[in-house]
Amino acid sequence: MGDSQQPPMEDSQMPLMQHLEELRKRLMIAAGAWLVAFLACYSFAEKMFSYIAEPVRNALPDGSSLVFITATEPFFTYLKVGALAGLLVALPIILWQFWSFIGPGLYKHEKNYVLPFVVASSFCFGVGTYFGFFLVFPTIFTFLIKFGTGTGEMSAMLSMGSYLALSSKLLLAFGLVFELPIVIFFLARLGIVDYKLLARNRKFALLGGFLFGAVLTPPDVISQTALALPFFILYEIGIWIAKFFGKKPLEEESSEEEAADKDTEQDPADPSSE
Repeated sequence: MGDSQQPPMEDSQMPLMQHLEELRKRLMIAAGAWLVAFLACYSFAEKMFSYIAEPVRNALPDGSSLVFITATEPFFTYLKVGALAGLLVALPIILWQFWSFIGPGLYKHEKNYVLPFVVASSFCFGVGTYFGFFLVFPTIFTFLIKFGTGTGEMSAMLSMGSYLALSSKLLLAFGLVFELPIVIFFLARLGIVDYKLLARNRKFALLGGFLFGAVLTPPDVISQTALALPFFILYEIGIWIAKFFGKKPLEEESSEEEAADKDTEQDPADPSSE
């Protein structure tokens, strides 16, 4: 009985003011890391925007290019590029500060997940943005621009700011979708969900993927499908993750313990056991 009990949580009686002070400390460290990363990335903002704009430039008709509508648009566009790039660079530190804040409320064995969580979350977010940028962006912008210029009566002149707003929203959407296995892993480890529950709700997951795509992508079938399909595939992967790594129900744990007890109680010298 004593072995099955969870180890006590540390600092579970931390006063409210101490919690707020700890939160303030973690937020300041995270904000400082973002600021330093932003200052480092801003000097390369123009080159980074040129790289980010490559898919739409390839999709534009000959003679068309990105434009800016107001005199301040390039400045603020590069500023946003530096901020977004700085956020990606500082993401591991920000995630680490998040875990450091909730760490006192975790059991000792749960704290072992801190480093894997930071590494896996950063990796999955990076894979999601890579998938969206290199595999989805060329198709989406080619379709949208050809649709708009198909009649030949209109020419494409996209502004820098509008393109950055759309592309950054799409990259964020793909990065968040690829975090789904990580979220399912921790929900399963905490016993909030199990693989049976996830398997029963496949149809709702598919519907949720399309709704998620409808909210975060342009109103076209290609971009919505490009986001919904990875969502559903990663949901299926999450079911297997929950099956192998999820917290077992108490009934299964007790049955396994009873089976182990029977095996240990059986006397190998007893003729009746043969």
